[in-house]
This record gives sequence, structure tokens and C-alpha cells, in this order.
Amino acid sequence: MTNASPMNVAFPWQLDSRGRTAVATYDDHILQMIEQLLFTIPGERVNRPSLGSGLLQLVFAPNSPEVAAALQFAMKASLQNTLGDVISIQDLVVTSVDSTLSVLVQYSVLPSGNVQTATFSRTV
Repeated sequence: MTNASPMNVAFPWQLDSRGRTAVATYDDHILQMIEQLLFTIPGERVNRPSLGSGLLQLVFAPNSPEVAAALQFAMKASLQNTLGDVISIQDLVVTSVDSTLSVLVQYSVLPSGNVQTATFSRTV
């Protein structure tokens, strides 16, 4: 029996040039999982009601350091609980300017230790 590596389906789902389900590299798959987690509202996924960060629920909240700090804490906890077996969070910074929320996540990929930095933003 061989130890086959799992297939990392690309997000969003799409077809590749051969007409098959597109796949992503391991690092890209992790980045896509982070994006899905950040922009999923808790309760949105039927079989995973705790999945999500609450980021989109605070888009229209008053902009303040307290809101940013609360969001940072909630998002970091959500990332650690959901993806703690594949990443280690190094830093997470939330900024809100006008109608744009931006999240900078610096993380290391486990077990390789590769440090990655990604910025996600959403304008409403």
C-alpha cells in the first residue's frame, strides 16, 4: 500500500486545462483555507457551524481600536482552533479604513516552517 498525499482542491472550485478538478500546491491550499475561514460567517456552514471568524459581521461596526482589537483576538483564536495543525500564527493585524477591512496574517507552514505573509481585504 502506498502513502498517497491528499489532493488539495483549488478554491474557488474550477476546472484545470484537462477538464478535471483544479488542484493547488500545499502552500496555496493553506492560503485558500485561511481566506475561507476569514470570510465565512460562523453558522454559515451547515456541518461546521463553528467555522468562521466574524470578520464580515463587523464590516459596518464603528471603526475604533477596540473593535480592531476584538476582531484580531477572535480571528487569531479561530485560525488557531481550525488550522492549528497546519500553521502557526506569527502575527495578525487588522486595519479598517473607511469601508475597507484589511487583515495581514503572518504564519509559518507546518511542518516545513516556511514563513508566509498574506493580506486579505474586503470593501463594502
